[in-house]
Amino acid sequence: MQVISVISTKGGVGKTTVAANLGGLIADAGLKVLLLDLDMQPTLSSYYQLAYRAPAGIYELLAFNEREVAKLASRTVVERLDVILSNDEHRQLNTLLLHAPDGRLRLRNLLPAFQPHYDLVLIDTQGARSVMLEMAVLASDLGVSPVTPEILAAREMRRGTLQLIDDIAPYRHLGIPSTPLHLLINRVPTVSTNAKLIQRTLRQLFQEQPGIQVLHSEIPSNEAIHRAAVQGLPVHRVEHRRPTGRAAPAALEVMQRLATELFPQWHEQVARVTGKDRRAHVERS
Repeated sequence: MQVISVISTKGGVGKTTVAANLGGLIADAGLKVLLLDLDMQPTLSSYYQLAYRAPAGIYELLAFNEREVAKLASRTVVERLDVILSNDEHRQLNTLLLHAPDGRLRLRNLLPAFQPHYDLVLIDTQGARSVMLEMAVLASDLGVSPVTPEILAAREMRRGTLQLIDDIAPYRHLGIPSTPLHLLINRVPTVSTNAKLIQRTLRQLFQEQPGIQVLHSEIPSNEAIHRAAVQGLPVHRVEHRRPTGRAAPAALEVMQRLATELFPQWHEQVARVTGKDRRAHVERS
C-alpha cells in the first residue's frame, strides 16, 4: 500500500482537486483507493456522491484509534474509490493531537490496518501549518505539493511547506525516513510569459535540493476541472479527448501522465484507462 499526502501551507492551490482526480483515475485503473479528508473545510468529503455512508469518520479514526474499515470507509459512486469523511465539526482534533504523546505519529501507527484493503491512500490536508499537516506528512511515503505559477505562491511554498519538511526531519532519529516532496505546477495558463518564467525558476531552484523534485507533469488551467467538480466525476471522464483547436492536452492525458510519473509500477493499468468508456457506464447506470 502506497501513502501519498497532498500538502501545502497555502490554501487555494488545488490540493483537493488533485487528490480527487488522481484518486478517481487510479480507481478506474482497477486499483483500490482510499481518500482521507484531513481538511477542516471538508471539500473532498463532498466531491463524490456516496453509495454508502459509514457511521464514523476522521474524528473516530484519530480521536479513538478506530481501526475497523467498515465503520470508517464510505463508498463513493466511483467503483473502488472509498473516502474517510472529515467530521471534526468542532475542530477538536488539532488540539487533541497537539497534546497527545503520539499525536504526530498517530496516523502512521493506524494506517497498517488499511493495508489489506487498499493499494493507495491519498491524504488531503488543510492549507495551513498544523499538527494535522505534520502528522499527514510523517505518515506518507511521498508528499505532493501543488504550486501555482505565481511568484507569491512560490515564495509561500518555499517559506511554509519546505520549512515544515525541514522541521519534521529529526523524526528520522526514530527510524522514520524523511518524506520526499514532489512539487506539482498546477493551473498553468496556456499563454503566459510570467508563468513560464516562474516554471523555469522553480525547476532551477530545486533541481539540486535533496529530497525535493519538481515533477515533469504539469496541470494546465482547464475549465473541465470545474465541470467535473460540479458533476462529481473524475475529470478524465469529463474530458477524455482534446477539444478541436486547443493546444493543451485532454484532461485524461494530463492525469495519466501525472499518475504514471508518481506510480510507474501501475503504468500499464493507467494507460488502459479510457474516460469515454467509464463515463458511458456511469451515464447508463
